[in-house]
Amino acid sequence: MKPTILAFETSCDETAVAVVRGAEALSNVLSSQVDAHARFGGVVPEIAARAHVESIRSLTHQALQEAGVHPDDLDGVAATSGPGLVGALLVGHSFGKATAWARQLPFVGVDHMEGHLMAPRLQFEGFEPPLVALLASGGHSQIVHVSDWGAYETLGHTIDDAAGEAFDKLARVMGLGFPGGPAIDKASGGGDPAAVRFPRSLPARPYHFSFSGLKTSVARYVEKAQGDLPPLADVAASAQEAIVDVLVDKAFNAVDATGAPTLGGGGGVLANRRLRHRLGEEADKRGVTLALPDPILCTDNAAMIGVAGAHWISRGRLTDWAEAVDPAMLL
Repeated sequence: MKPTILAFETSCDETAVAVVRGAEALSNVLSSQVDAHARFGGVVPEIAARAHVESIRSLTHQALQEAGVHPDDLDGVAATSGPGLVGALLVGHSFGKATAWARQLPFVGVDHMEGHLMAPRLQFEGFEPPLVALLASGGHSQIVHVSDWGAYETLGHTIDDAAGEAFDKLARVMGLGFPGGPAIDKASGGGDPAAVRFPRSLPARPYHFSFSGLKTSVARYVEKAQGDLPPLADVAASAQEAIVDVLVDKAFNAVDATGAPTLGGGGGVLANRRLRHRLGEEADKRGVTLALPDPILCTDNAAMIGVAGAHWISRGRLTDWAEAVDPAMLL
């Protein structure tokens, strides 16, 4: 049986609700807070939490209506339990738990990064272990070897700034606004990625990431260049290429080392067009199956939480009612 799951994702600044049946998203709705945070140049936790409270109830009705599912037909409820902003997490987790308790349904708290890891299942029927997953978002960058669902070995991770955080900081340096990833992706259009050779971090560590030095390098370059600065498209494309090179090289280092036949991906950074193109090129060269979900399923969404929740509820792995959120949760 494929369980029908009502899922909530409120780990940061997107309020998301979905109805998932097995690995099929029947609905996947979202309320964006980008405009509310843009003037601050980043996410303000208190504003994020209040916005979740204001929108989660109406989004739940919308998700059920779009899916054509009555609450009586639900088999369980899933919600993100971490990592993320504690106030934001509490909204979705508490609302989901209360919904499950009131309707006497099983409840499972889902690791946000496991949601990204399982997101390709929504579009790729054969997406099964063994595989390597590249997870790159605003707060986390990881390379994970998956020998089975639930059996995860983190081969590498960021030691400072995550890739998404690096994009935000670079966009700020270049005056491109927030969020930085889409801004740099857009600004780099038509630019030369080889115009400026920015540094690639940690060459001696095959799976780990560091992007703080890149931000410093770009900031100093822009400051020194002043009036002689190359076209913005070239600077944006060159900075973007430095991040993409590192992510691609290290992801395929893991593929080569583990012999995994599949590379999956998730997290908002995987919506970047240049990164998707480069990953596709390398996968084709190596004969590796690449499973990247559509960009809308790479960024934060509740369908990915639902597919993970459906998996664990169908196997009887539930969350204790007393379990709290964990903003520092590690996969």
